[in-house]
Amino acid sequence: MDDSPDWDPVRALAHGVLNQGIPLELTDDVRSLLRRTAREVAISDADTALQTEAGATELLREAMRRIKDGSWRLMRALHRMYQDKRAGDFDSARQEMRDVLAEEVVPFYRDVAAGQLEDLDDEP
Repeated sequence: MDDSPDWDPVRALAHGVLNQGIPLELTDDVRSLLRRTAREVAISDADTALQTEAGATELLREAMRRIKDGSWRLMRALHRMYQDKRAGDFDSARQEMRDVLAEEVVPFYRDVAAGQLEDLDDEP
């Protein structure tokens, strides 16, 4: 079972609002999507932000920043980790995941890094 978050709906919303300038309409569905996404990216003040369209737009912007930045951070670290593993440098490989955990706030990305670190702990 894949327990990764489905961020396609919020990405589509962000594309329309942030890239195409489509006005954000705070419908119940949009509020629900933004609340769920805020939880998934560790934003704690979503209800306050959702009181105005400007606040909701900023919440959307911050959620997308966390998704994008976390994804890039994790992908780069995984790439370096695999290079280190192939070279037999498991200490450096572990450090890559520790560095992600030191900076990352998105729980899904933290879980991936923690899982990789746990797997590395089974190595020499």
